[in-house]
Amino acid sequence: MTERKTGDGRTVVSGRKKMTPSEAFVETLVANGVTDIFGIMGSAFMDAMDIFAPAGIRLVPVVHEQGAGHMADGYARVSGRHGVVIGQNGPGISNCVTAIAAAFWAHSPVVIVTPEAGTMGTGLGGFQEADQLPMFQEFTKYQGHVNNPKRMAEYTGRCFDRAHSELGPTQLNIPRDYFYGEIEAEIPEPVRLDRGPGGERSLDEAAALLATAEFPVIISGGGVVMADGVEECKALAERLGAPVVNSYLHNDSFPASHPQWCGPLGYQGSKAAMKLISQADVVIALGSRLGPFGTLPQHGMDYWPKDAKIIQIDADHKMLGLVKKITVGICGDAKDAAVALTQRLSDRTLACDATKDVRAAKMKAEKDEWEAELDAWTHENDPFSLDMIEEQETEEGNWLHPREVLRELEKAMPPRVMVSTDIGNINSVANSYLRFEEPRSFFAPMSFGNCGYALPTIIGAKAAAPDRPAISYAGDGAWGMSMGEVMTAVRHDIPVTAVVFHNRQWGAEKKNQVDFYNRRFVAGELESESFAGIAKAMGAEGVVVEKLDEVGPALRRAVEAQMNEGKTTVIEIMCTRELGDPFRRDALSKPVRFLEKYKDYV
Repeated sequence: MTERKTGDGRTVVSGRKKMTPSEAFVETLVANGVTDIFGIMGSAFMDAMDIFAPAGIRLVPVVHEQGAGHMADGYARVSGRHGVVIGQNGPGISNCVTAIAAAFWAHSPVVIVTPEAGTMGTGLGGFQEADQLPMFQEFTKYQGHVNNPKRMAEYTGRCFDRAHSELGPTQLNIPRDYFYGEIEAEIPEPVRLDRGPGGERSLDEAAALLATAEFPVIISGGGVVMADGVEECKALAERLGAPVVNSYLHNDSFPASHPQWCGPLGYQGSKAAMKLISQADVVIALGSRLGPFGTLPQHGMDYWPKDAKIIQIDADHKMLGLVKKITVGICGDAKDAAVALTQRLSDRTLACDATKDVRAAKMKAEKDEWEAELDAWTHENDPFSLDMIEEQETEEGNWLHPREVLRELEKAMPPRVMVSTDIGNINSVANSYLRFEEPRSFFAPMSFGNCGYALPTIIGAKAAAPDRPAISYAGDGAWGMSMGEVMTAVRHDIPVTAVVFHNRQWGAEKKNQVDFYNRRFVAGELESESFAGIAKAMGAEGVVVEKLDEVGPALRRAVEAQMNEGKTTVIEIMCTRELGDPFRRDALSKPVRFLEKYKDYV
C-alpha cells in the first residue's frame, strides 16, 4: 500500500484506495495532524473511535461537552493547530453550542464533529434526533454535511481547511450510518493559504500616511498572535518609536518588558495605554477588528481619538471599517503587513523621527504613573465596596481585597505562563494586572462572555503545551459551572492550577444592582462549601488562602507541583465582597415604574 508521511511522522494512505468511511474519516484527521480530540464517547461514532489509537489519536473524555469545546479552543489558541471536539448525536452535540460560540469570537480553528441520527430515522422523532446544522449556523465559518459516505474524506478535509482559511470554527456533520460500508476514497492533502501583506496600493497609502504622523500609536491585536507576528510588530513599532497598546483581552500580543509596551485597552485596561492613544494622530490597528467592547470608555476616560486617521489591517476584509471609521484598510496577514510597512518606512525620513526621545519619555512617565496607581489601589473606593469591607471586618474569617490578591498573583507568575480568565467582576479587574512575554499565553471568552470558560480552556491549552505552566482564574459563580472538569485534569494527567476567587456572589451582575437598583439584590448571593475541599474530593490538591502574604507562595507551590509532580491544584482565595467597575454603564437605564404596587422600586 502506498503511503505518505505527515509532518509529525505518522503515515497516511496515498492515492485512491478501498476503505470504510470510518477509515477515510480517521485518515483525514491524521493528514491534518490531529493527535488529540476532546469529547465524550458515544455509539454514534464508535466505529471510527475504535481506530483512533492505531492512528495515533487520543480521545480525552471530559465531564461535560461544553468543557470539551472550550478545551479544543484552548488547544487551538496555544498550538496554532486545529482543536477538535466530538460527542454523541443530539444532547452531546447541543451541549457544545456555547463553547463553539466562544471559539467563534476568539477566531479559533476548532472543528466540531457532529455525528447525527441515522438517515433512515431522520424526521421520525427517534432517540437523540436533532437538526444539528441550525444549532451552529451563527457560530461557524463553514458547515460540511456528509451527504454520501463516499464523500467522507472530502468533507472532512474541507472542514479542516476552512477552519484555518476562515479563522474560526467549522462543523462536520455526519449521519451515524455513514461511518459504515465500503468506499473508494483518496485522502486529501491539507491546504494552507499564504495570505500575504495586502494590496500594494493600500500599503503605499498607509506608509505615506505614517510618514506624516507625529504621534503614531499601534494597537497590537489578536491577529498578531495568530500570525505569529510579534517580532514583526516590534520592528514596526521600533521604526516609528510608537507606543504599542494591546487590543482588549489580547495582553499577549506584545511583550510587557518592551519599553514601548503600554498595556491593554478596554474594560479594566491600562490608563497609560488609554492616555497615550488619546493623543494619536495616526492609529495602526494591526490584526484587530476594533470590536465595540474593546474601545468603550473606561476609568472615566472616553479615550478613543476622535480626529486620528486609522489604518486598519485585518485578514478578514469584512472587518475593515466595520466598527470604526478608517482612513486606509489593508486586507492582509498582520505579520506580512507589518514587514511590508517597515520596509517601506526603512529609508524614509518620518515626521516622528525627531520626537522619538520625547515620546519615549512620555511613555515611561505614563506607565510609571499607572504602576504607582495600581500599587496604591489596594481596594475599591466606591460606597458599596467600602460598606462591604466594613461589614466583613465583623465577620468570622479573614477576607482579602481582590486588587491586592491580583497584584500578588502577578508578581508570582512563572516564566512562559499561560493564563485563562473567566467572565466576572474580579476576573475582569485582572485585565489590569496580567502581562506576558510571549504570544499564545492569554485566553478569555472574548465577546461571547460566557461563564465556565477558564478551567476547561486552560486544560486544553496544557494538553497542547505540556511544558508550559497553566493557570486559570474564576470567580465562585463561574467556577460552579466548570469545576467538574478538575476530574478531567486529574483522570488524564493534564495538570493545571486553578485560582478561585471566593466572594460569595455573582459580582458582575450584582454591581448593576448596586448602581441601578438601589442595592435590591435578587439571586446574586452565593454560599458555597469549600472549593478546596471539593477539589480534594475530585483527586486534586486544594489550598485555602486567607492571608495576603500567602498568595504568592501558594501559587508558586501549586505551579511547582504542576510542573514537577503532575498535580492539579485549586487555590481558593477568600475575598471581600467589594466590586470593581461595571462592564458597561451604557447597557442599563435607571428604572421607571408606573404601577402603584411597584412605585418604591426605583
